[in-house]
Amino acid sequence: MSLFNIGLSGLNVAQNGLTTVGHNFSNAATAGYTRQNTIIASAGGNYTGSGFYGQGSNTVTVQRVYDSFLTGQLRGATSASAELATYADQISQIDNLLADQKGGLAPLMQKFFAAVQTVSNTPADTAARQGLLSAAQALAGQMKSSSDYFKQLQDGLNTQIKSSVTQVNDYTKQIANLNGEIARMTAASGGQAPNDLLDQRDQAVAKLTELVGAKVVVQDGNTYNVFVGNGQPLVMGTDAYELKAVASASDPSRTVIGYTIPGSDVTYEAEEGSITGGSIGGFLRFRSESLEPAQNAIGRLSLAIGQKFNDQHKLGIDLNGAIGTDMFALGKAQVFANAGNTSGALVNATIRNTSDLTTSDYTLKVTNGIYTLTRKSDNAVVATQPLGTATYPMTLEADGFQISLNSAMNASDSFEIQPTRNAAAGFDTLITDPAKIAAASPSRADAATNNAGTGTAKLTNVAAGFTLLAGPITARYDSATSAYVFSDAAGTPLAPQPAPTPTASGVDYTLNGMTFSFGGTPKNGDTFTLSNNAGSVSDNGNALALAKLQTAKTINGTSSFNDAYATLVNDVGSKTKSALIASNSQDSITTQVYNAQQSVSGVNMDEETVNLLKFQQLYQANAKVIQAASTVFDTLIGIGR
Repeated sequence: MSLFNIGLSGLNVAQNGLTTVGHNFSNAATAGYTRQNTIIASAGGNYTGSGFYGQGSNTVTVQRVYDSFLTGQLRGATSASAELATYADQISQIDNLLADQKGGLAPLMQKFFAAVQTVSNTPADTAARQGLLSAAQALAGQMKSSSDYFKQLQDGLNTQIKSSVTQVNDYTKQIANLNGEIARMTAASGGQAPNDLLDQRDQAVAKLTELVGAKVVVQDGNTYNVFVGNGQPLVMGTDAYELKAVASASDPSRTVIGYTIPGSDVTYEAEEGSITGGSIGGFLRFRSESLEPAQNAIGRLSLAIGQKFNDQHKLGIDLNGAIGTDMFALGKAQVFANAGNTSGALVNATIRNTSDLTTSDYTLKVTNGIYTLTRKSDNAVVATQPLGTATYPMTLEADGFQISLNSAMNASDSFEIQPTRNAAAGFDTLITDPAKIAAASPSRADAATNNAGTGTAKLTNVAAGFTLLAGPITARYDSATSAYVFSDAAGTPLAPQPAPTPTASGVDYTLNGMTFSFGGTPKNGDTFTLSNNAGSVSDNGNALALAKLQTAKTINGTSSFNDAYATLVNDVGSKTKSALIASNSQDSITTQVYNAQQSVSGVNMDEETVNLLKFQQLYQANAKVIQAASTVFDTLIGIGR
């Protein structure tokens, strides 16, 4: 090969190198761009009798400086960062609501029971009674506001999941199209890699993993197959399979991820917990781990306060002498039939005892010929009934609620039961007249002024469903029998007489569901008059019992209303703090992996400047070679002349 051709080959190599360096410079700020190198090789030698003389150089290819291991690490780290950041951002909204010391539930519960205490101090004061009604309305309003806020979060979550799924499908289509284009360009160029298309595909995968935890499998060296969840395909070669945002078959208020498998048009719901990573994984995790448990906890609190207050309020009498009525309206349990049910069975759920309620949802289904009611929070079976021995309507009771099934279920049927989920939305006040606050005890016991002994009598307990006395009843002590004889207003002994129940301090008698305790040392003939408490506007017996509910262990026998709410606040606060710490930690890891990946694949301006000077000098040197060849040629021509 002539000196001209050798110099020309060097010029071409230098020009190719300069082109690649220039391309690197111009894409230094391009997201997802991978630095490229010009791969140069010797053109070999030409044999002569004096040995092999070189023939210059060739450009073999332009190659990406790419590390698949670091790139895969970065995808996983980015997906984890996106999930944790989304989760932390979402749960912070609940934390801000619950921990609000001015507008949250905690201060309003304190004000409500403070108002109850005020009524117990001055039961005849109309202003105090009106204050209690106002505090009750404020508490009910905040309960409903909290429920509405959670519902807005739920609806917003559904919208964000739908939007994210749309973006996922856009990226999967882009990846599938790039797979096809890369294969076509590679074949057309004789096996040369279309570097910029490869970068575009990697960037599309990177954006996809910010949305969902996707796994990439490389096929045939240059085709990406992408999977999600438990192996559901998103991209197979040039085919893209869409994810779908669909209403859950078990609860239509929840938007879940659906998918189709190759060769099928059927949409399947992804299993709970199978879709992880990315912002979608963060949304789903937030809903199952924090939002729904918080909704259930607020619902349980509203039911507990409402039922316990109502029950006690109905054990007293108001200023008109009437038995108290419900102070609060309560929300109801919800039941959703699975969309795939094939029988006509219907399930109804009712709250039986708020003290036993949990913050879990439940599933009713048929397992091996047995009806099973399963608590979802720990997958514990809490009630069963063999299908073959069931009679309808069939009832099952557990954890403070009861379900009723009207007819037999098929084996594939199931029902979702949510005892407390949206109960707070139905929490409201029912009393608007201050006179109807039942602050007084329903009955009283008055000792006769001429009693000779030191006997005592008082109302100590009122049972649910009690009735007022038909008229005054006289209890006369008979020393011969050491018992009291009860007579009506006409002096006629009651038949039958109330049965005595000995106690440590005396004896109890129960009339119409009201227990009167007699103690002390009465004398023969001492009497006590038992009568309704109508007109006793200053009596606060029932108001005192209502005030005690604030600290009573009314939830699972271990927690008061304040304890239950504090537990919720602490739980959400702890999760929020942990999520923020985990998010910051993961972001640090992601930054480290990114820096490691960029140290290999990123454009280093200093290094590229050196390469620019190197190829510039290479170009100049080869130009000198051509110039020398020209001079030699001119000299030879001159000799010939």
